[in-house]
Amino acid sequence: MAARLPQARGRLASMRPLADLCWLRVGGPAEALFQPEDVGDLAAFLAALPADVPVTPLGVGSNLIVRDGGLPGVAIRLGRAFMGAEVLDGARLRVGAGLLDSRAAMAAAEAGIAGLEFLRTIPGAIGGAIRMNAGCYGSYTADVVEQVVAVDRQGRTRRLSGAEIGFAYRACDLPEDWVIVEAVLRGAPGEPAAIRAKMDDFLARREASQPTRERTAGSTFRNPAGYSSTGEAGDPMDLKAWSLIDRAGMRGARRGGAQISELHSNFLINAGGATAADLEGLGEEVRDKVRAAFGIELEWEVKRIGLPG
Repeated sequence: MAARLPQARGRLASMRPLADLCWLRVGGPAEALFQPEDVGDLAAFLAALPADVPVTPLGVGSNLIVRDGGLPGVAIRLGRAFMGAEVLDGARLRVGAGLLDSRAAMAAAEAGIAGLEFLRTIPGAIGGAIRMNAGCYGSYTADVVEQVVAVDRQGRTRRLSGAEIGFAYRACDLPEDWVIVEAVLRGAPGEPAAIRAKMDDFLARREASQPTRERTAGSTFRNPAGYSSTGEAGDPMDLKAWSLIDRAGMRGARRGGAQISELHSNFLINAGGATAADLEGLGEEVRDKVRAAFGIELEWEVKRIGLPG
């Protein structure tokens, strides 16, 4: 593989372990890991990369299980050059795709831009939030995206409006091998103090209901209801993933070092020494139990990539 890779200004490593780059701390190595110096470096690298070499954008690994056998082809992880935030007129924010969602929310608060508060509690970075249409408490990334800039597999820069991205619940239509590099987010004018107070409320609610101090990748399964929990009184629970898992008797279930959280049963955690196979196997066991009990097929929200060990 190394002999087939183009020259680049950024960092390029062969057989790079990925476990330390993923929040669950599991998984085998990437056949190659590329960390581009800037957008031009990324575009030139992709344009010169042989067409048969798979490309996988990694993000910050917050919603990811890399299987124990590792990842074929080239994994791409964005670094400091992709973490900027620039305030634009019209209550807008231009952000790099590598910027953490929480930092984007704080930059918006400082600039008096309301409407991005929900990002304060979303683990991961802007690129992943766009690709997964991340959301909580009744708000979604789709609600605030005005424009996305991505580099396609041939190294061409693509600019798309939010309407062109094809957002859906926990999904969008962007090709898997396009690398999102930048976005413009639109909010509304607001008072920084009120924005910060709303973010603090969201953080307190998250801390009380989710295992934020554990090794986890966020919500494991999509809600069969087809939308995120709003956190409001009266939000129906019967088609929420956590409720189905609870009623199937899987809260706290374990396999090897993997465990279903006791605090929130839609969170899969590495309780110590888990392998990717432990985590994915326990998740599949949960799906089997829910299917048997209710005839409902839970869909994975956590992305699982790579080869079995």
